[in-house]
Amino acid sequence: MGPPMGLVRQLSRLKPFNRLQIILQHLNMSKHTDSAAEVLLEKRGCAGVITMNRPKALNALNLSMIRQIYPQLKTWEKDPETFLIIIKGTGGKAFCAGGDIRAITDAGKVGGRLAQDFFREEYILNNAVGTCQKLYVALIDGITMGGGVGLSVHGHFRVATEKTLFAMPETAIGLFPDVGGGYFLPRLSGKIGYYLALTGFRLKGRDLQKAGIATHFVESEKLPELEEDLIALKSPSKENVADLLNSYHIKCKIDQEKQFVLDEHMDKINSLFSANSMEEIIQNLKQDGSPFALKQLETINKMSPTSLKMTLRQLREGASMNLQDVLTMEYRLSQACMSGHDFYEGVRAVLIDKDQVPKWKPATLEEVTDEFVDNCFKSLGNSDLKL
Repeated sequence: MGPPMGLVRQLSRLKPFNRLQIILQHLNMSKHTDSAAEVLLEKRGCAGVITMNRPKALNALNLSMIRQIYPQLKTWEKDPETFLIIIKGTGGKAFCAGGDIRAITDAGKVGGRLAQDFFREEYILNNAVGTCQKLYVALIDGITMGGGVGLSVHGHFRVATEKTLFAMPETAIGLFPDVGGGYFLPRLSGKIGYYLALTGFRLKGRDLQKAGIATHFVESEKLPELEEDLIALKSPSKENVADLLNSYHIKCKIDQEKQFVLDEHMDKINSLFSANSMEEIIQNLKQDGSPFALKQLETINKMSPTSLKMTLRQLREGASMNLQDVLTMEYRLSQACMSGHDFYEGVRAVLIDKDQVPKWKPATLEEVTDEFVDNCFKSLGNSDLKL
């Protein structure tokens, strides 16, 4: 396996598209499943423990895992002896690096049921996390992207470590930041969420807590000890769990003095990304002309124009919706992507042919009409997601 930090270090030195390619390559290994169970579900002490167990695929989430996790979560929710749910990943490199992209792509191309079932059942699970009646603790150690964010960010507690690498990189492959991204991203401070969604910018370690994505920051090597202490709690209240997590958080000295990576750019992010349309955001970045603004312009220009317009509207509308309405909206968007062009082209360019030169259709923001975007948000009638 190599040193656990090896992959994260390797990723940090690469350009965003190349980083995404490596992560997607790991997700692509989903067909070579481990002989062991893909997800482990155990009752330990006061807690139900969910362990994603596909380390070679960076614990990528597939439909069979969703179908095991969801009913168990619901069972534990009703169990008077279960006070706490803990979710984690194996292998030391990833909590969960996303959904099983290759399987979804293959199914979508031939109109297979998986392209509907995966998103529908994943979003139902995201909602179950967000409405869970038991305390929910996600130990987000390592790569946490896309589907992995959906399994963690809606829960009560999210514990990041120095190995955590967070991103919502979907606009680079013709998708949008789903799994409830339309709910949690616009609720982050200022316009950070809009910035993360449109550019796919990666946050590492303590920055997740500073951005409001994680609730606590703990050393990776302390997680087994923390887990044992959580499991040993007797009939814990939310306050008991918070106190325990706080005690570990306070003791962690790693990067304690480090400034938030986006601190110096927050004024620019808040002004440049507050526009009502993608065209205005582009205009703002060009007019600003600073090295930071021009770097964002370069990044955004590589993304799917359709995805960018879809994402901006998703976040603007999601800002005033509840989680259930956001997930219903996102299911409509997922099906628009499955019946469109850019998702398949994005996966081809980044994952299959690896030429990193997706040919988006339409190729420019101006060509993505309001009418087209409106259609992506329209009700699917009887096929709508029902929560």
